[in-house]
Amino acid sequence: MESGSETKSTKPVLSNITESAEPQLSTQPSRYESQKRRDFNNLLNHLKTHKTPPLSLQDCNGGHVIEYLKYLDQFGKTKVHVTGCIHFGNPDPLAQCGCPLKQAWGSLDALIGRLRAAFEENGGAPESNPFGAKAVSVYLREIKKCQAKARGVADKKKKKVAQSSNVTEAAMSLISFSKGGMV
Repeated sequence: MESGSETKSTKPVLSNITESAEPQLSTQPSRYESQKRRDFNNLLNHLKTHKTPPLSLQDCNGGHVIEYLKYLDQFGKTKVHVTGCIHFGNPDPLAQCGCPLKQAWGSLDALIGRLRAAFEENGGAPESNPFGAKAVSVYLREIKKCQAKARGVADKKKKKVAQSSNVTEAAMSLISFSKGGMV
């Protein structure tokens, strides 16, 4: 009889643990979802404080998105050497310089992807999505090219790594690709 009472006392405890853990997992958004929501809210706040007049998301266009990306440069952490700098084109400068810090191209590209998704999730039509505007993609392409040139990264595309049985060879190729492809 004691074993039956033990079973009754352990079952509710186990089921309570399981039941209480499930809602916590389902209510906590992923890191991507949290970042997307934070980015979208930051954009909305920026549009509200727009010079004149304050903008609504429906009035926002590609030009406003580019203006927002330029505004974000003041919070950047990536050194982008200007054309006259002695470190221009040098991927590993040894000394400091006064060139500006800007947002890295990869960060801006990821931000636009998150904002594009958030726009559509909040009722925006895909065809009127300002984050998918041609001007925005051209701007991002120019930023990528400019930052790569300032760091001395080759303009040529890397060749795809052929299937190889030698793991070390493939790993070395990936390492060299990632070093050359980072912005």
